[in-house]
Amino acid sequence: MEPLQNVIIEELGVKPQIDPQEEIRKSIDFMKSYLYKYPFLKTFVLGISGGQDSTLAGRLAQLTMREMRNETKDESYQFIAVRLPYGEQADEADAKKALDFIEPDVSLRVNIKPAIDASVLSLKESGVSINDFNKGNMKARQRMIVQYAIAGEKAGAVIGTDHAAENVTGFYTKYGDGGADILPLFRLNKRQGKALLKELSAPAELYTKIPTADLEDDKPLVADEVALGVTYDDIDNYLEGKVVSEKAKEKIESWYKKTQHKRHMPISIFDDFWK
Repeated sequence: MEPLQNVIIEELGVKPQIDPQEEIRKSIDFMKSYLYKYPFLKTFVLGISGGQDSTLAGRLAQLTMREMRNETKDESYQFIAVRLPYGEQADEADAKKALDFIEPDVSLRVNIKPAIDASVLSLKESGVSINDFNKGNMKARQRMIVQYAIAGEKAGAVIGTDHAAENVTGFYTKYGDGGADILPLFRLNKRQGKALLKELSAPAELYTKIPTADLEDDKPLVADEVALGVTYDDIDNYLEGKVVSEKAKEKIESWYKKTQHKRHMPISIFDDFWK
């Protein structure tokens, strides 16, 4: 039987080495092809957190729309960047830097706190208490609700920031940040995403910032690597086919197996998942 590492690498399409300029072109052409295939779509929508992944996907989306306007002479093509804070967030300054770099056609800010707090209160009144971890997932899903609402009004599609290092560990919320229409970063690991941002002349602090999901009120800005129990260097090395420690290998493969349901559409009777 083929080693699981090889299966995962093939499934996620990760290359051991990349040419950042080539991968930038590949992502932009991919997004342009999507828009040409579905000409009723005129807008891309993406939530901007101030982290590496949304910054990269946002800049690629903006460059895509500039090329679409130039090629089609249709000025209605636009990229909408959305800030989706839960009240006031600790990394607001990072998000501002990201937006300055991305230079979106339209920038919006929607506070999700009223919607989340109202839902939590309503559930409590119905006898269901929501713990902090569960509330964090609600925040991620509410953010996607807002993005789809905007896309629905603007003839748009929602961009996802899922990449290989996130995908293999399932480090995203099902039907939250895991729900999207198009994934321009799929195939890239974390260090490769950094290489693309560097090639795009992004400020270094935007790709050297410690990655964090920042979903839980009780544990704000907890580093992804702390939550995962494995470093992104180990994850990236694993995805590039390199040898990692047995401990790191076991942790990565454990996350992959536990989160398989996130990488699968809803299960039907025709799937062999349940047999």
